[in-house]
Amino acid sequence: MNSRMKGLADAGVSIWLDDLSRSRLQSGNLQGLIDDKSVTGVTTNPTIFAAALTGGDQYHADILALPKGTGVPTAIKQLWAKDVQDACDLFKGIYDASNGYDGRVSIEVAPGLAYDTQATIDEAQELYDLVDRENVLIKIPATIEGLPAITETLGRGISVNVTLIFSEDRYRAVMDAYLAGLEQADAAGKDLSKIHSVASFFISRVDTEIDKRLDAIGTDEAKALKGKAAIANGQVALAAFEEVFSSERFAKLEAKGANKQRPLWASTGTKDPSYSDTLYVSELVAKGVVNTMPEKTLLAYADHGEIGTPMEGTGAQGRKVLDDIAAVGVDLADVFKVLEDEGVQKFIASWDSELVTAVEKAIASADN
Repeated sequence: MNSRMKGLADAGVSIWLDDLSRSRLQSGNLQGLIDDKSVTGVTTNPTIFAAALTGGDQYHADILALPKGTGVPTAIKQLWAKDVQDACDLFKGIYDASNGYDGRVSIEVAPGLAYDTQATIDEAQELYDLVDRENVLIKIPATIEGLPAITETLGRGISVNVTLIFSEDRYRAVMDAYLAGLEQADAAGKDLSKIHSVASFFISRVDTEIDKRLDAIGTDEAKALKGKAAIANGQVALAAFEEVFSSERFAKLEAKGANKQRPLWASTGTKDPSYSDTLYVSELVAKGVVNTMPEKTLLAYADHGEIGTPMEGTGAQGRKVLDDIAAVGVDLADVFKVLEDEGVQKFIASWDSELVTAVEKAIASADN
């Protein structure tokens, strides 16, 4: 067991891998990361699955086995669900040993549904039924239209990974949607202890967008704030989490077995090569959080990562940094809107230009 990764886990961080592919499953690579690097879960998204599907011929046999006339959207869901199902089985021991806290694998609703509440609800249920594993998390984006879908899905007893969160305001709305979902589930007689959720707060993209704007402002004061926004945003998010989940509203649900919706740090690979390649791991350590890392970042931390200052109690510090960034002229509300819109569009582009094209070609080849 790698001592650096074990130290991170011992500090309270659940280490999840932000990648999944059939080759990773079949080669034993994922099992090796579980055994050697303290990995206890997996996240994936349309871009990741597109890379897996186009990266080799491991899916050819399953495509050949699809019934004649299977449409592309159905084929994508079935192929993706199979990988997620196999990964869920691989993590079943961790899931059982942690009472559902870890051992989780995510699958995402089609990104084109991000602004359609009812279609998101329907597909969340379909994916849950298709994977048919208790340790699956259904990923739903934190768009305005996604919020009621999150509540309804949780109310049905389905565990959810809320994705594409960038701002404190939207994060608070996500936590409210979670609590409302638990209340619905409780009213329906569901076992609240079986319902889990994570709220995926995106990290590196915040620095990328804000650094660009600070450079455009160009003052020494602005440039001195580069590389600080993402960590500060995480600090503010953790403070909001601590507030909401120490509330009387949650206490009533917790007494019935409810779990906290844990913060998950996503997009934790650094984009700027001048920043440490472990920045968004070392500086985002707190008890009870998840950090889902690309393999490159995970291996970098395993090699030379060090735990920074724990995040607990740093909310005011983070808020001051964000206030300072706003004071030099960065419109944070616009930043967060741009990042959400871009996040949805990037996933739609991966789905349309890579996933759909790859499956269409594979089905055509199989038919011939």
